[in-house]
Amino acid sequence: MKETMPKTSVGTLCGLFGKTRQAYYKFLRYEYRTLAEKQLVLEMVQNERAILPGVGVRKLHSIIFGPSCPQQVSMGMDALFALLRENSMLLRRSRGRARTTNSHHSFRRYPNLAREMTVDAPHQLWVSDITYIDTMEGFMYLSLVTDAYSRKIIGWDISPKLTASGAIGALNMAISQLPHGTGPKPVHHSDRGIQYCCDRYISILKGAGIGISMTEKVDPLENAIAERVNGILKTEWLKNNRPRLKVEAIDMFGDIVSSYNGRRPHLSLNMQTPDSAHMSHGPIPRAWKNYWKERHKYDQGTNPCMITKGTLGVNLT
Repeated sequence: MKETMPKTSVGTLCGLFGKTRQAYYKFLRYEYRTLAEKQLVLEMVQNERAILPGVGVRKLHSIIFGPSCPQQVSMGMDALFALLRENSMLLRRSRGRARTTNSHHSFRRYPNLAREMTVDAPHQLWVSDITYIDTMEGFMYLSLVTDAYSRKIIGWDISPKLTASGAIGALNMAISQLPHGTGPKPVHHSDRGIQYCCDRYISILKGAGIGISMTEKVDPLENAIAERVNGILKTEWLKNNRPRLKVEAIDMFGDIVSSYNGRRPHLSLNMQTPDSAHMSHGPIPRAWKNYWKERHKYDQGTNPCMITKGTLGVNLT
């Protein structure tokens, strides 16, 4: 006959460790609540990643626990980071580039007007760039026009060839979003690629009364906002969601732009989305620090936490 061990009561066990039964049950309730809250947060993260597949921890924290969001649970930044690390949900960044700029041509190049601009409203400065989308059928070329103030994508086009037609399609989409009236027109800033310097593109800009600005060196910092938007789209959406067919890239990109503009917060916009910032005017505080500018702000006489003269080439996301 099997001998059974005598049962020990919860009260006896608690007494051995100098604790009360009430403390024991309170601890159990805390553990259950903590596990439930963590599971809820993980589900919320998965829901957001279904829309913004490459969004990082800081932006997730702003979306889920921001002041405009319902406070079902609360969790600090470090705790969220630790939770995602425990569940292997942190993102890995990779860097890669393909050359899409051909600046060896005979067309006229224009000076860099953006360098000295103070941008404090939408449709003052547009930045443009071209990048590639890798499909299983080969490359597609993505042309973008982005509003520098709000980081909103206001024009885009995907083409199978690296020609001016794609850039012109994106430009025409952006022009269609200009406010009606006789107000000042934006400055269009780009690299010195043949697509932006060719007669067709320049004539459209001049016909719309849009100023023309171009980079003067082979330096991505001269067109940093456009370069950064390209990187966001590729690393946060397209890296792990490679289109099989070229036609799929066109079909999916409309949804990507909608999610980017309407859902993704930016550190350089004080964690606003581009759609929200596009409705604003005036300097926008940012949620990241440029420590070099913090040291030199008194010499420069500017507030390094605003989008102002001389900062257009270094602001991030």
